[in-house]
Amino acid sequence: MKMDITFERVESRDDIAALAVLADQIWHEYFPCILTEAQIDYMVKKFQSAPAMEQQIASAGYEYYFICKDGTRVGYTGFVREKEKMFLSKLYLKKECRGQGIASCAFEFLEQECKKSGLHAIYLTVNRHNDNTIAVYRKKGFHTVKEQAADIGCGYVMDDYVMERTVD
Repeated sequence: MKMDITFERVESRDDIAALAVLADQIWHEYFPCILTEAQIDYMVKKFQSAPAMEQQIASAGYEYYFICKDGTRVGYTGFVREKEKMFLSKLYLKKECRGQGIASCAFEFLEQECKKSGLHAIYLTVNRHNDNTIAVYRKKGFHTVKEQAADIGCGYVMDDYVMERTVD
């Protein structure tokens, strides 16, 4: 049976509120193997709360989309179109929806969005200890271009690889 994967733009305050709930759920089911609960709580509040995402959309150029499978919201993506590249800030799926080809559909969507804007690459940051996700990105053609550590406050540091792939 073929899945129907669609992308629903997050635009209203209600959409943002629903996205914040989804983000909180996904982060708390995925990241405990990499981060402490305290750091997850801090990062969700700082980057994925409704006020944070409202600000990102209003003044930092972010676009968020729900990823829907057969009409049900199963994940989300967030990105910024920059001068020559797209910064893929977020791409998350609910646990039960991973490994079904949905991420591949999301990458096709992101590539089309790049092409619409004349962008030639997608880049992202990923936690250096997030081995499963790094493997997925490599399979999708991303390669590591540098390492970075970013102090995000309250004694927390994002210890990441920056990965990039060109868009054909």
